[in-house]
Formats: sequence, C-alpha cells, structure tokens
Amino acid sequence: MNQSYINKIFPELRKIKDPTLRQTVISAWLRAIEKGRWKRIDDIPFTLLIETKRSLIEHTRAVTDSAMAVARLRDDVDMDIIIAGGLLHDVGKLLEYMRSDKGFVKSPAGKLVRHPIAGYGIAVEVGVPLEVAHIIAAHSVEGEKVIRSREAIIIHHCDFIDFEIARLAQY
Repeated sequence: MNQSYINKIFPELRKIKDPTLRQTVISAWLRAIEKGRWKRIDDIPFTLLIETKRSLIEHTRAVTDSAMAVARLRDDVDMDIIIAGGLLHDVGKLLEYMRSDKGFVKSPAGKLVRHPIAGYGIAVEVGVPLEVAHIIAAHSVEGEKVIRSREAIIIHHCDFIDFEIARLAQY
C-alpha cells in the first residue's frame, strides 16, 4: 500500500488545506500498516466489541464527515485539525487488531495497549502535530483523564454516535 491508496480510501484528505499536515496523516496510516504488517485493510472491522459489517475505513470516514459537519457550525475550531483527527482517531487499531484463522482478534500488542495510545505513538513518530495526536489519545475512555480540546470533544462524540448506532443494528 502506498500514498495513492491512502488518498483513494480517504478522499477527505483533499480537504486538509495544510499540505504538511495532509502528508503526516498519510504517513501515519502507512506507518501503522507497516507496523501492523497488514497486506490489506479494507475489511478490518471498526470494532471487535460488537458484530458489525461496518469497516474501519467506513467508520473513520463517517466520524470525519460528521465532525466536519459539526465544525462547520462553529467558528472556534480548526477544520484541518478536525479532518486530521477524524482520519487518525482509530489508526492505532492497526496495531491493536490482527487477522487470525478465527477472523479478527486482539493482537498481543493490543492486549497490552489500546488503540488510542498506540495511535498516539504512531502519530508522534511520524510528526503529526500535538493538537491532532491529542485527539487520537483522548477520543476514547483514555480521554476521560484529560481536558479535551474543542476538536477532540467533537471527534469523541462523533465516534461514539457512530458506535452506538452500529450497536443498535444488533437488536
């Protein structure tokens, strides 16, 4: 997988005005793919907590698009940070999950470190700005111990909206 693949699966990248930020988002995905030793990522489920046919890519795009819609209603948030944070909030799942003969399961690393922390590490490694790395680290339960930025609050809620709606599909 290469840069053009990441651009194809995440067309929202084109909406990031800062070319350096756009490139670090791509670099983070490519680094996560490399570290997780993924040959393909299009069928990775967005969660292992519920039965779902929704992929990680679909979920990532839905969270990003929802967050962009909310951000358009505000004049005190940075749209580039929203888009980058939405696209990267679950990048750590490429280290938390693995493919096995039983389907997708938690990896050995994922049993020790959840995706918000793994994703934060990848982001810092490739030079993602702290404002975006903060969103990755704070988007889930791990974020309950920090003061979330405006952008992190938006991503956090959009993420949980998408999860809760998918969870309802089970019933």
